[in-house]
Amino acid sequence: MKGGAISTEHIVMIVTAIIIGTLARFLTIKEDFRQYPSYPNGYLIHLITGFVAAALGAVAIPALMTKNFVAVTFLTLAIQQFRDVRKSERESLKDLENTEYAYQGDAYIDGIAKTFEARNYFSLIVSLATALTIQLVDNDRQWVNVIAGAIVGLIVLYLLKRFSKGKTIGDIAQVKPGKVEVKGSELFVDGLYVSNQLGSENAQKLYQNEGIAVVIYPNEVHFRISLDNYGQRQAALFEATRAIGVKRYHFSRKDYEKGRVVITLVPIINDIDRLIEAVKKTPLLESTKKSHKVMDTNLVGRE
Repeated sequence: MKGGAISTEHIVMIVTAIIIGTLARFLTIKEDFRQYPSYPNGYLIHLITGFVAAALGAVAIPALMTKNFVAVTFLTLAIQQFRDVRKSERESLKDLENTEYAYQGDAYIDGIAKTFEARNYFSLIVSLATALTIQLVDNDRQWVNVIAGAIVGLIVLYLLKRFSKGKTIGDIAQVKPGKVEVKGSELFVDGLYVSNQLGSENAQKLYQNEGIAVVIYPNEVHFRISLDNYGQRQAALFEATRAIGVKRYHFSRKDYEKGRVVITLVPIINDIDRLIEAVKKTPLLESTKKSHKVMDTNLVGRE
C-alpha cells in the first residue's frame, strides 16, 4: 500500500475472497420442505449478511500485511452482528408461534436460530481461508492465485458443511404407518392410548374416517433419550402439521414401555407417505443429543 492507496494485488485478493465467501453463504441457503429461509425476502436477508461476513474475512489478511491492526478489530463486530442475526431469527419465529398449526417449541426455534448464525461464520472462515491462500501462493500470475484461493475456499466450505451436518429422526429410527382406532371418545394408535378428547359423535366419525398416524420406532434403546424428549416430539409434530396441514386435532404421545412415539392428526392433505417423510426429515435437536459412547464412562479410580 503506497500513499494510502491499496495495491492491485490486495484488490484482487479482497474481491476474490468476498466472492467465494458470499458464494459459500449462497450454497448453504437451502429452502427445503420446511421452507427455511422463506423466499425471496429470507434469501435476500441472509445473502446480505453473508456478504458482510465475507467482506470482514477478506480484509483481515490485507490489514495484517499492511500492519493496520486496528482494522482487524472489526472482526469482533462480526461476532456481535451474527449474534444479533440469531436473536432476530429467534424472535421472528417465536412471534409466529400462535399462527402455526402446532407449536415449534423453544428447543426447535433455538436450533434454527443457531444454524442461521453458524452459516454466517461459514462465509467469514471461507473468505479468510481464500485470502490467506492467495497471500501464501503469491504467484506472479494473478489467475494462479485466484484459482488456488477459490479451490481452498471451496474445500474449507465442504469440510465445514460435513462437520456441521446434523442428523434427522430417520437416521436413528424407523417411521411406519399407524392404525387409527376410535373407541367411544378415546383414540388409540396401534393399541396405544392417545387421547379422550373425541367427545362428540361428529369428532369420532371425522377421526375414524380421515385420521392418519405414524409410529416412530427407535433403532436402539439409547435413542429414546432423544425421541422421548418433549421438544423433539414437538418438533416432529410441527413438521407433520406443516407438511400436510391440519383439518382438526393433532396429537403426539409416547409409549413408556416400548419407546414408541405416535404422531397423529386429521390432515387437510390425506397423504401418509408425505407424513412419514416429514417426520423422518425432522432434525434431531442439539439440545436432545446424547452420545452413547461418552456416557459409557469408566468411573473406577475416580476421586
